[in-house]
Amino acid sequence: MQRRRTRNLVAALGAAVLAASLAGPAMAAEPAPLAIPQLTGPELAASWTAPLSTSGRYIVDADGDRFKLKSGNWDGAQGHWSGSGDKNDPASHTSGVSYDIPMGLDRVPMPTLLNDFRALGLNSIRLSFSNEMLGMTAPVPDAAVAANPTLRGKTPLQVFDAVVAALTADGFAVILNNHTTTSRWCCGTNDGNERWNSSQTTQKWIDDWVMLTTRYRNNPRVVGMDLRNEVRRDLMNDANWGWGNEHDLYKAYQLAGIAIQKANPEVLVVMEGINWQGIPTDVTPHDRPHLKPVRTLSNTLPVPNKLVYAAHIYGFTGPRHTGATGIGETTDPRYRDLSASELAAAVQEAALFVNTANQHYTAPVWFSEFGTTGAGQTNAKEKAWWANFIDLLVANDSDFAAWPLVTQARDDGSFVDTFSLLAYKSDGTKLSIADDWRYAKWQQLVTASGKTGPVASVPRWNMLGSGATSPDTNASAIMNTRPDWDPGQWKGNCPDSQRLVGVARSTNRALCTDAGQPALTTARTIVQDESTVQTDWAVGYSKLQCPAGQLAVGYSLTVGATNKWSTSKLLCAPSVAALPSSQGRTVWFDQGDNRPVGGGSTASDWAPGNYKGQCADGEYLSGVAFTWKWNHGGVPDVLLCKPLS
Repeated sequence: MQRRRTRNLVAALGAAVLAASLAGPAMAAEPAPLAIPQLTGPELAASWTAPLSTSGRYIVDADGDRFKLKSGNWDGAQGHWSGSGDKNDPASHTSGVSYDIPMGLDRVPMPTLLNDFRALGLNSIRLSFSNEMLGMTAPVPDAAVAANPTLRGKTPLQVFDAVVAALTADGFAVILNNHTTTSRWCCGTNDGNERWNSSQTTQKWIDDWVMLTTRYRNNPRVVGMDLRNEVRRDLMNDANWGWGNEHDLYKAYQLAGIAIQKANPEVLVVMEGINWQGIPTDVTPHDRPHLKPVRTLSNTLPVPNKLVYAAHIYGFTGPRHTGATGIGETTDPRYRDLSASELAAAVQEAALFVNTANQHYTAPVWFSEFGTTGAGQTNAKEKAWWANFIDLLVANDSDFAAWPLVTQARDDGSFVDTFSLLAYKSDGTKLSIADDWRYAKWQQLVTASGKTGPVASVPRWNMLGSGATSPDTNASAIMNTRPDWDPGQWKGNCPDSQRLVGVARSTNRALCTDAGQPALTTARTIVQDESTVQTDWAVGYSKLQCPAGQLAVGYSLTVGATNKWSTSKLLCAPSVAALPSSQGRTVWFDQGDNRPVGGGSTASDWAPGNYKGQCADGEYLSGVAFTWKWNHGGVPDVLLCKPLS
C-alpha cells in the first residue's frame, strides 16, 4: 500500500440490516475480544484442503467447507525504491529497503516470521511482486538475507520461491499479487505502474502470469493469482471497463484469466476494480470506481467458480478522494470522515453489492488491503474509521487482508512503516500490533463468528460480451482448444458447465447459467442456417435452432460497419440425457425486456439500455429468430425456450 495512492473496493452487504446495525444506538460496552488461537503449522495445514473454489459469495476448500481469507500482505518483492536517488541508499526507499524480496528476511529467520504470522490469526498471505523482479539475475546482497543464510547467493525470484515453499509447507494459503511493473514503490504520479500495460505490453504481463502459474502448478497451496494492484489514471489516460481498447481492464482481466486457467484451472483468479479515474480537482470529473462497473459488466472464466473480486479501503482515501494532501486533494470526504452508516453505504455501493445472491456478478469480495497507523496515531477520525471498518467486515463476514504485514523497526522501537502489523529491530527484537491501540479490534476481526463448515452449492449466472467487439468471450475450455468457429465475427461461448439462457438486442450481451444444468457431451454443432429448424415458431423470421436434443451454449454476431450485431451463428451441445419432447415457447423482446419474474440475475441488468430476452430458470435456449425487415438489421428478436424437465 502507499500513503499516496488511491484505493477502493467493497461488495455485497445486507445493506439495510447492516446500515441499521451500524447506525443504531451505541452499546454500553463492547464485549472483551477473544484471544487469538495459537495454531501450529501442522494444525493450520490440517484445517483446510487445497485447492480453493467459490460457491456464491463464499470461498470454499476442496471439501466444500468455507475458507475465509484472513490474510496479511507480505510485501517487499514489488520493490520499495522511491523512483529517485541511488537504489543503494536507504534514503531513496519508501517504508524501508526491501532488496526486492519479502520484508523481514534480513532481521529474523523464516520460521520465526511464519510463527508470528500464525500468532496474529492469519491463514493466508497476499504475496506481492513486480514484473521487473521476475527477470532480475543478480543475487540479492548477503545483508538482505542476513537472518536466513541459506538464501545467500539466490536471485530475488529464487528467494521468492523459497518464501512460497516455506509458507505453503507451514499451512498458509498463498495468493500471488502483481503489485507493480517496475520495482518501484506504488503509487506515485506517472510512476510507470498505473496499469498492467504501463512500462510493458499486455502480452508480456499475461506471459509473466502464465510463467508463475506454471511455476507453482504443483503446489496446491498456491491458491490464487491476484491479477493487478490498484489500476489508476496516468497523466493522460484513464483505465476503463469494457471499451475494448488498450486501456480496458475488463478485457485485460478476461485475457489473463483465460490464459491462467489454461495453465492451471485450479487456482483462484482475483480481480480488483479500477482504483481511480479522472483528474482530482473540484472542477473536473473524478471517481474511485472500485467494483461499481461489475454491476452491469462482470467477468466470465472457463472455470467460473474460481473468480474472486477485490477492493482496497483506507481511511485516508475516500469514494472520490485520492488520499492526497495538497496537490491532488479535493474537498470530497475521505472514508474516515464518514459515519459508520455512511461508510457502510459507501462500501456497499462500491463493492459489497457483489455478494448479492443469484446475480451475474455474484462472487466473494476480498478486502485485500486496509490499514492505519498503529503506535503514535493521533488522528481521532482514523481511529474511528478503523473501528467502523472492522465492524463492517465482521458484520458482513468478509474476507480481508491487512496492509502491510512486516516492516523494519528502528532502534527506538518506531515502525519504519507505521501501518505494519509486525516490525523487527536489527537485532531481531519483535514489535507487534499486539502492543498498540489497534489490537482489540484486530482480535475481534480474526476471532469473529461467521459462516463455517459446508457451503451449499448454488446456481451460477454469468455474462457474455461487453458491448465492444473485442475480446470474444470464449469462456469454453473445449472451444479454446478448437479452431475459430466463426472467423471474423464476435463470439460468446458459455463455460462448459453452463448453457445460454438470455440474449440482448443490438449488442453482444448475453447470459449463461448452470441452473438445473444437464450433463453435456463434448461434441459441438455449429448452426448457420434453417436446416435444423423443426417447426415455424417465428413466422416470417429467419431462424437458427439447435438440433433436437441439443442446447445452445454460444452464439456469434457480425461486427462489420454494416448490420453490426446482426445474428450470425448458434453453437449447440448435445445433452447426455434425453430432453423432453416439447415445441417450447417463444420469448419476444423486440419491443421491450422479456425476462422471467423472479428468475436468475433478474435483479441485475446485464445489458443496460438494450432490450433482452431470457428463458426461465428451468428452460434451455433452443433457438434464436431475427429479421431484416422494418430496419431490424438482423439482430436477435425472439428466443425459443424449451423445458429441461
